[in-house]
Amino acid sequence: MKPSVPFSRLLLDSPWLLPTGLAIALTGGWLASKLGPMVPGLLLVGPTLVILLILIFRAPRAGLLAYICYCFIMGIIGRNLDTGIQLGLGMDAILLLTWIAAVFQQQGRLDWSRTNNDFCWLVLGWFLLTVLEIANPAGASIMGWLYEMRSTALYFVMAVPLGCLLFYRRRDLRLFLVLIIAFSAFGAVYGIKQKFIGLSTEEQNWLDAGGAATHLIWGKLRIFSYYSEAAQFGASQAHVGLICLILALGPFVLWKRVAFGVAGLLCLYGMLISGTRGALFVLVGGVFLYLVLSKKIKPLTIGLVLAIGAIIFLKYTNIGSGNADIVRFRTALDPNDPSLQLRLMNQAKLSRYLANYPLGGGVGVIGIWGQKFNQDKYLSTIAPDSYYVKIWAEYGIVGFVLWFGMMLYILGKCCAIVWNIRNPQLRQMLLALTAGYAGILLSSYGNEVLNQIPSSMIVYLSLAFIVQGPALDDKEEEAPKLIILGRPSA
Repeated sequence: MKPSVPFSRLLLDSPWLLPTGLAIALTGGWLASKLGPMVPGLLLVGPTLVILLILIFRAPRAGLLAYICYCFIMGIIGRNLDTGIQLGLGMDAILLLTWIAAVFQQQGRLDWSRTNNDFCWLVLGWFLLTVLEIANPAGASIMGWLYEMRSTALYFVMAVPLGCLLFYRRRDLRLFLVLIIAFSAFGAVYGIKQKFIGLSTEEQNWLDAGGAATHLIWGKLRIFSYYSEAAQFGASQAHVGLICLILALGPFVLWKRVAFGVAGLLCLYGMLISGTRGALFVLVGGVFLYLVLSKKIKPLTIGLVLAIGAIIFLKYTNIGSGNADIVRFRTALDPNDPSLQLRLMNQAKLSRYLANYPLGGGVGVIGIWGQKFNQDKYLSTIAPDSYYVKIWAEYGIVGFVLWFGMMLYILGKCCAIVWNIRNPQLRQMLLALTAGYAGILLSSYGNEVLNQIPSSMIVYLSLAFIVQGPALDDKEEEAPKLIILGRPSA
């Protein structure tokens, strides 16, 4: 028998390759002259999507890696390309394709028992409650529900079980950390470029189209980097910066600790220039939890002293008053801040209204989608500001108690898991992710953070790694692999 010839070799040797390529190029050029730059854009994106589709079905793990990357670059695409498409649907598509690929994998390739844990069942329950909210007697728009439930429940229930199913090795955890740190550090560098060199034409156009209303404070630009806006940039930078600094204190080789430290300081500077005051509480919550779980009295004492010193510096001194970034962060501790007073007034209005609606006004009734699809509802006229307030308004006090109880249970379970991890490097990585989750949960009291990209993605996949902590602790380290293709692998 003659040895089989690879398809790639048959393709390259084919006499039809050159004329077919020329025909495609000429046709693409003609269509571009008639329809504009959208055509070459599709010609570039189309093959990329086909390759991604093949990768996902050969190795579903590639779908989660694509999801991580897309959550970071989505802001770049939206600001620089006028696609006319809601880019958030890309996350839905990637997660859905990954789920389909996982379901149709050869029997035995994936261990579905990894999804049988507390976190997966809890997020499934929250999703089912969100589905039941369609029948909320307050009568909110179904379209508002459809758009809002994606960030409130859909990504939660899709990402956590997928993370448990496909990310189950220590090298998966290391790769996850490398990706989020690399994207975040680059975001900080790009933000520094915006501050000291200037904005691109597209970024300036975005400001002129309405972004300046929230991004020019006292004549100073709130840096947003390549993220969707400054608030999410600042919160995410604080989140990943916290993770980096905790890793820098871990039992790793010196060059890794230095790299973590540099990335952490970059991210913290990114947080500072974002002007996002709520990001400060990511650090407060995360650092406090880290100090408690570190099991060391000395770091706990030093950390508390530094934290108290930072609060005194911001609240009781005028040092740094010439720096607009420091001045804005200082207002986060001012009980008479006008923004805080407005939020308290709005919460008082909601309290009076929701007293008669224990199940809330329905998912999507408040915030952006409330203004678009529920203009006839009173709740759509009030800015939620806080994610806690949004949950309260949409699900009522009943739903809020269930959601908050779930969040606290997850946090407590994470702490218990980390406390009992034996491997020192694994413990430090999971401790960093747990502290990051605690910080995001606390900061969501003041802003919508937990439901925003990329913070939500980082939290959801963090939970998937943490809940598998005991299994990772017992598992022998595998030899590193640099490829995801070749022999199919989940």
